[in-house]
Amino acid sequence: MHFVFDAWLDPVFDEGETLGVTMALWCTIRTFAKHALELGNEQPATPVFFVKPNNCLQRTGPLLVSSHPGEVHHEIECVVRLNKHSQPEAIAVGLDLTDRMTQGELRAEQLPWTKGKCFRGSAYVGGFVEWKDTFESLVDEQHDLRLQLRVNDVLVQSARLSEMTISPSSQIEELLSWAPVAAGDYLFTGTPAGVGQLHPRDRVYATLETLDGTVLSYIDTQCD
Repeated sequence: MHFVFDAWLDPVFDEGETLGVTMALWCTIRTFAKHALELGNEQPATPVFFVKPNNCLQRTGPLLVSSHPGEVHHEIECVVRLNKHSQPEAIAVGLDLTDRMTQGELRAEQLPWTKGKCFRGSAYVGGFVEWKDTFESLVDEQHDLRLQLRVNDVLVQSARLSEMTISPSSQIEELLSWAPVAAGDYLFTGTPAGVGQLHPRDRVYATLETLDGTVLSYIDTQCD
């Protein structure tokens, strides 16, 4: 049984100053070395970001696969919602959905990845759970947080956050050095190895959980 309460899904709940109609979705790339390797990329020396507009955000319903004019690939991530001090306010599991073929074509032409990353429903986020600790604590082995993604009951992505080789704390430090980060923004902290294509009727179950299997946030949906 899951016990995730998310005020975002309750229209009568006053979430305070971070509840707004706009936010930025800051996404860090290649933060797990094995993922960079599986796509034939080198891991950057410092954090590198792209941004999804908040119109890409989806919180409920099916993954829009068949209506997308290209391939849709899954990338499970830990998503951090930021408070007014740009520190963690809450965390959730998320899917940074990617049109891999389009992304590759744009990269080959040295063009921005926008079409491959910023399509409808490409930022699917589960329920948030309060996290009042630091960025460093997200990768602390005493918490032992981990990401798990199953497609049709087959485990396809699994990693502890402590396996990140570009940590969330280094991500936010770099981001704050130049970006107009605001309260309520989301930080997608990167995906582990095992990314792959989704197909219509695929069943998707993604979790952010502790080592003992306690689910902090989940996505349980189907590809349409």
